[in-house]
This record gives sequence, structure tokens and C-alpha cells, in this order.
Amino acid sequence: MENRNFQLDTEWNMIHYPPQPNGFGVLIIGDDRNFVNKSTSFWTQNEGKKQLVESLLEKGYTIFYSNLYGKNWGSNQACQLAERLYQYVIRSEILNQKIHLIAEGMGTLTAIRLMKEMKGNIRSAVLFNPILSLKDHLEREKEHKFFFKKLCNEISVAFHLTEEEFLPFLKGRKEILLEETSSPVKIIQILHDGKSYYQSNYLKKESTEWKKKQLPIVVSYVVPEKRSALPKYIHFFFQANEKYL
Repeated sequence: MENRNFQLDTEWNMIHYPPQPNGFGVLIIGDDRNFVNKSTSFWTQNEGKKQLVESLLEKGYTIFYSNLYGKNWGSNQACQLAERLYQYVIRSEILNQKIHLIAEGMGTLTAIRLMKEMKGNIRSAVLFNPILSLKDHLEREKEHKFFFKKLCNEISVAFHLTEEEFLPFLKGRKEILLEETSSPVKIIQILHDGKSYYQSNYLKKESTEWKKKQLPIVVSYVVPEKRSALPKYIHFFFQANEKYL
């Protein structure tokens, strides 16, 4: 894979170049395991993620992503850097200004904000096992005491909060809902453990409301054995949203 690593602010970013560009860009926003450094990234080291990147490159997509301050949980700082990265890539590469998004888990919190704030520049979005609400996610994790404490610490660091500021911050924070965005969205829930099945029940309830409101949001459920077909599904979804430049 031909790629280039560069820094914005203090963070490393990576851009992958396809052998035959189709003129469309894809911004990837990773989950809490995501990382990018000066020579490599989670998306080139993890075999499944690498397969997805390589498949999209073969279809002509230019792919880019950032370290985004690590476990950022949709912080203002991460959202601002993601927008800066978009502006940088659009200025330096020959691409259509309307890009696709791929986000996973925690990365969905940043993706939803971008879809609201940059709605004229987001062509479509694919969300893997998404966390659609920080408050709901914390509520679900309360019963797992060790992970809940760890999660609270991560969020405090991401948003530069003291222990005393944490709860007032959560109570007063207005979240952007997925239904407030307008770009076509494909949610892919991979059913690999108890948490993902619990999340699928939540998505079924939400999708009923999205359907009633005629929102362009579709949900697909995938068992782990079918993961290899995901690049094909994503490409079909992207293509369907490239009819109008």
C-alpha cells in the first residue's frame, strides 16, 4: 500500500493512495483501540481492518485517518482535528469535496458531530457497532464496576475534566443525535458477544423510529463468519451514494 504519514497539531495521520483513484475520499474514525504513529497504524496492523482498507483502495478510494488523541470519546478537540484533517486532505489531494465516513464504536461519537457540522461535505457514513450516545453507553456500563471506572477516567482525560466536574458535565452536556444528521447512514452491528446482542435490541427500537420518520438510516446485523463480505457491502453502499457529485 502506498501511504504517507504526517502530523497535524501533535497527532500523527495517515493517508493511503489507491493504484487507480476514483476521485472519492473516505475518512476513517476508529474505536478505542485505534492508533496512528509515524510509521504504522491500527488499520494496517489488524488483519481484518487491513483487508477492508486494501479492498477499498482496490476500488479507487483515497483513505485517510488520524490518531485523534487516542481514546477521545467524541471530545471537542478530536472533532476539531478531524475537521482540520478533512480540510488538509481536500486541499492537498484531487478529491470530490463530499467524502464518505467509516466509524467504529467510540469513533461514532465524533462521526455524528462531523455529520451535523459538515453536512454539506459528508456523502454517506458506515458505522460499525456504533456508540450513538455517551450517556447511554455509560448507563449500560454501570454494572461492570471495573470497566465503568476505567471508562469514566478515560472520558475525564479526553474532556480535560476533574473528578468533581465529571458528573455535572455529563448532566449538562447536550448530545447530537444521529437523527439530527441528514447523510445516508448504514449501521453494521456485528453480533460477536453479549454486548453486541444487547446493542442490537437497542438498534431495533431506534430503527423503528427512524423508519417512521423516513430517515436515510439502515441497520444490518452480521455474524462473525460473514465479516469477510463487509468490504463488498460497504462498496455497494458507497457507490449508491455517488450518483450525484
